[in-house]
Amino acid sequence: MDILLSDTENRKRIKKVEDAFSPSGVQLSVPGRILMGEGTLMKQGRRKWERKAFFLFNDILMYCSIVVNNSWYKNQKVIALKDIKQEDTEDSADHRHQWQICTPSKSFYVSARSYEEKQGWMAHIETCQRSLLQGDPERGQPNLTFAKCWIPDQATQKCMRCLDKFTGINRRHHCRVCGLVVCNECSKGRGIIERIHPNKAQRICKICIHTYKEDENARKRGDSAGLGGDAEEGSSDDE
Repeated sequence: MDILLSDTENRKRIKKVEDAFSPSGVQLSVPGRILMGEGTLMKQGRRKWERKAFFLFNDILMYCSIVVNNSWYKNQKVIALKDIKQEDTEDSADHRHQWQICTPSKSFYVSARSYEEKQGWMAHIETCQRSLLQGDPERGQPNLTFAKCWIPDQATQKCMRCLDKFTGINRRHHCRVCGLVVCNECSKGRGIIERIHPNKAQRICKICIHTYKEDENARKRGDSAGLGGDAEEGSSDDE
């Protein structure tokens, strides 16, 4: 990670990063925002590892696809820094210097080029997050519920629930609750998971759907008992 210390350089770099996206990109130049560092990491996607550009600000972490290095990016993903949890992991057969970046809506593995670079990223994310929460309590408490990392497609040739083999017809899907690779028959359940999307039903496997329905029924019983939506949100880690 390259650490940018100069305020003037930070402002210029934020504008440069902002201009590297199409006009529909997220506005990055906002009052009080500081670009703390940037670099590239390998990110594990559903099908393969991909090289991504990461930008650490004092309030958000952003990553994106690289079209032309340092001048053209696409597919912005912005994560509120207060909503991040990091978990160290062991090296795998195909990638070293890994760790997990967990968020309420999506969690994923990233890999650095060296152990030192990995430790640098993890330490700076933690430092920025701690400074953010301590310096501005009005931002709220960090989330306590995080999405599971999706199991990569290539990790299994069979449904991880019924063990039926995947084929051109029996295709792979992911449960949005547990992250397992499952077939369509084992993932017909659907439900609103507000931390992922408040209005769009998500795919849920046949095991997780039971817990989802129990939680949903408990929430409805709480509402009918006079707790109301605001009280429920305050007592549930999933909201």
